[in-house]
Amino acid sequence: MWGDIAIAFLLAFITSFIITPRTITLAKKLGAVDSPKDERRVNVTEMPRLGGLAVISGFIVSVIYLLVIGTIEDNLDLFSDGYDVKLIGFFIGMAIIVAMGFIDDVKSLPALVKLLIQIIAAIVAVSFGIIIDSVHFGFIEDLGFTNIFNIILTIGWIVGVTNAINLIDGLDGLSTGISIISCVSLLIIFALNGSIILSIILITALLGALVGFLPFNYNPAKTFIGDTGSNFLGYMLAIISIFGVAKTYTAIVIVLPLIVLALPVFDTLFAIIRRIVKGKSIKAIFKPDAGHLHHKMIKRGLTQKQAVLILYALCASLGIFAIVLMQDGLIKALSFLLVLIVVIALGYKEVVNHMVEENKKEKQRLLK
Repeated sequence: MWGDIAIAFLLAFITSFIITPRTITLAKKLGAVDSPKDERRVNVTEMPRLGGLAVISGFIVSVIYLLVIGTIEDNLDLFSDGYDVKLIGFFIGMAIIVAMGFIDDVKSLPALVKLLIQIIAAIVAVSFGIIIDSVHFGFIEDLGFTNIFNIILTIGWIVGVTNAINLIDGLDGLSTGISIISCVSLLIIFALNGSIILSIILITALLGALVGFLPFNYNPAKTFIGDTGSNFLGYMLAIISIFGVAKTYTAIVIVLPLIVLALPVFDTLFAIIRRIVKGKSIKAIFKPDAGHLHHKMIKRGLTQKQAVLILYALCASLGIFAIVLMQDGLIKALSFLLVLIVVIALGYKEVVNHMVEENKKEKQRLLK
């Protein structure tokens, strides 16, 4: 297994790292650049936004190689539990998401159209057998709605996580870094939980591709991951997390992916509520705003790097909480969380105020 993990990471990393400069050239030729045209955007110059193609390329090269080699060596059984069929749905849904993101980066698509395409991609995955079937509620079973409930839950999960990663993509390296931390957390959870080797290969390949891209995306960024990349990341994390807990019926393990991805997921939920309340209409959900957590941190006076590092730390803390919860139980996980909250509460305000003051002094020095 460890050999497969090393190969999956290295192939994806090298491919992504080598291809990223080419995506910058391609983006400029196609006019797929992000212009600083409103307050939501933090870039001050036009930025290429097809970096996601490099991440996708790294992921595909790594996964296809290991699927072929694993099948030849007969140490990767894709035919048990219908994973051969599920992978077909996996790749078709991925192709739909990538095509949508690419068109949006080059030409721009209406938000409602993107949502409908995301739902179609989720339905494709479900139709090929990728379903959350480990959640059971007595009253739903009694009414005979178990399968319908699981299908709706799966579609909601896939569409929700896809949008969560897309919406949090607002600062240099933010969605990339959070996805890296989520991949590491899920990889540890899958390995400790005895998940199928397929889920471990997929999450490791995604991790490697992201690490290869991050040097070009971290502040000051040379390229953005774009809607192509952010939608791909969300879709992949949603699907792979389903594969990782597919044979698990322990309630705690089933919610671990939600804990790992809690930062982007709940930021998205709050954005939906905020937009409905502010716009007094369901249509307001599709109107972008500058009310996300990272926007508030920038308005507070933090730099992009500072805001991103704080959000990295928060995401990592949630990942560690999920791992401790699975390994050592609820009591230890909650005690860890409590101590962490106390430490942060005691020092967060002073640390942030210090950062803001130092940033003000630096700006004044540069103005002189």
